[in-house]
Amino acid sequence: MCAARAGLPPLLVVQAGPGFPLLHEVKKFQRQLRLENDFLVCYWDQRGCGPASKLDANSVSMQQQVDDLRAVLAWIHAETRQQVIVFGISVGATFVLQAVQHETDKTKAVVAISADSNTARSDASVHAFLREQVTRANDRRLSSKFAKLATPPYTGSAEFQQRASILADLGGIERGKKFSSVLRETLFGMLGTYGVVGTAKAVGNMNAIQNALLPQMVSLDLFADPPRLAVPVHYVFGEQDPLVPAELAKQLPAAIAAPACTVTLVPNAAHMVHFDQPAVVRSVVMNARS
Repeated sequence: MCAARAGLPPLLVVQAGPGFPLLHEVKKFQRQLRLENDFLVCYWDQRGCGPASKLDANSVSMQQQVDDLRAVLAWIHAETRQQVIVFGISVGATFVLQAVQHETDKTKAVVAISADSNTARSDASVHAFLREQVTRANDRRLSSKFAKLATPPYTGSAEFQQRASILADLGGIERGKKFSSVLRETLFGMLGTYGVVGTAKAVGNMNAIQNALLPQMVSLDLFADPPRLAVPVHYVFGEQDPLVPAELAKQLPAAIAAPACTVTLVPNAAHMVHFDQPAVVRSVVMNARS
């Protein structure tokens, strides 16, 4: 929990996933988004993430993640006696939308970054994107990696991570960063935060959580049972995000009930919009405060 001074309104960050920790990215958030100047920012490693116990990692489910989020949100609200802005990323934003509908009195607003909404449609769009981009790149290494990639759905960590590496090399995760750069930054951050033993545990937990959650995420479809929220929702999507095709970015805000809604499509941004265009995302968060 970090803030420039006492008394600032709380903001809870809910990390992307599945299985990705967050605490190793705190310095990156602070450097790029500077949210601590205006908020008490609460960073949270979700159940089983980071150097958690195997028991925690093995107890993960999508419903458990939503229930945990509700518990953390209730705790922050009780501690600060203020309503919380909840900042969710990717599947973290999905969990936020599902949890906040039950925690209206504790929540001021939602900022949903690159929210996952329909796994089957997203997977199909990504696979078509990869095929087109790999063909266009005319790169033997990329072509070889794509040829070894199974078609979706992905229910295990190995193929999920293999696809992520190709996406990263094509700029679909963070613009201008290859997979090797993303991996190096992640490992150095984890070593500095968790230490050598903790990092080894965090990597093992990530694989375990992905193997548990990915089969459940295959059937994810927010359109089939859309959350109904009683607080404003501010959606942010990257225009170059292959994981959230334009049709889903357009349809999701329309499908979910909320008293107020904004949608920001950010140029020159991929899935990690908050790192690709931090100034734009910061402005959305500041608007959510008012």
